[in-house]
Amino acid sequence: MFKAWLLTQAADKTTHAELCDLDDADLPPGEVTVRVTHSALNYKDALAVTGKGLIVRRWPMVPGIDLAGTVETSEHPDWQPGDAVVINGWGLGENHWGGLSQKARVRAEWLLRCPSAFSLRDTMAIGTAGYTAALCVMALQRHGLQPGQGDVLVTGAAGGVGSVAVALLASLGYRVVASTGRPQEAEYLQFLGAQDIVDRAEFSTPGRPLQSERWAGVVDTVGSTSLANALAATRHHGAVAACGLAQGADLPTTVMPFILRGVTLYGINCVLESKATREQAWALLAQHLRPDQLARMTHDIGLSEVPQTSAALLAGQVRGRTVVDVNR
Repeated sequence: MFKAWLLTQAADKTTHAELCDLDDADLPPGEVTVRVTHSALNYKDALAVTGKGLIVRRWPMVPGIDLAGTVETSEHPDWQPGDAVVINGWGLGENHWGGLSQKARVRAEWLLRCPSAFSLRDTMAIGTAGYTAALCVMALQRHGLQPGQGDVLVTGAAGGVGSVAVALLASLGYRVVASTGRPQEAEYLQFLGAQDIVDRAEFSTPGRPLQSERWAGVVDTVGSTSLANALAATRHHGAVAACGLAQGADLPTTVMPFILRGVTLYGINCVLESKATREQAWALLAQHLRPDQLARMTHDIGLSEVPQTSAALLAGQVRGRTVVDVNR
């Protein structure tokens, strides 16, 4: 027997979350069974657990888009019992049972070996949020953005993706401006490497479709009006990497930033990236995310604390990253 959060849906579409005892016969098909040690609580997980977002595509569902642990059994030659492994995305917690469980059964091609620079817990302190931040930074690098070319804005900077993005960009030598609605987090963001802190209110109300050129690049984690304002103030031939929709899925903008300034908008979808790209992202994290930064942005909870922490996360009351020790 093992413990897992199980989400079910009633006829009125109300989501019910219960911490259940399951056994191996309940697990979905897959070549590899993993004894999970840690998972993470991401924005998408919080939406699924609370039922406030259309995340789950198949019922019942074990939520959790991240997991780390050791291989228990394997029917695939690439993986042997005892191997330390990590999964981010691939539909976990949406179409396939996820990581908020003490066991998981998954497809072999979804697994990555735990990077040598990190413990299993560390990989979940980074999780999909940190991996997504790395993909955003890689997109700006591929665009040709170099340190010294101007300020790089990070919206939602005190959240999971934003925190890692600030740390990575600063380590790479970019001048980072962090946007947050939590002024009490200014010292924390400066510790991660932000040079300036701006109030998110500056971006959260509608502005002119084309504004004074301000940003050489942007990592946007919130979407909606904030993304529209960031685009409107991005410099000629600048780039914006967009990966979130905490403020909303709409984009109330015009074509003016694109056709008058040649701004490029990169959409970042971490779920189905290739293994090679994932390994590149993890290599960037291993090289440029300091252990003291990771420790400062992370806190740990037990499996039973998932619902209340999910509610706090959606209310904007959780800083950085949340690791879930599934055996606590």
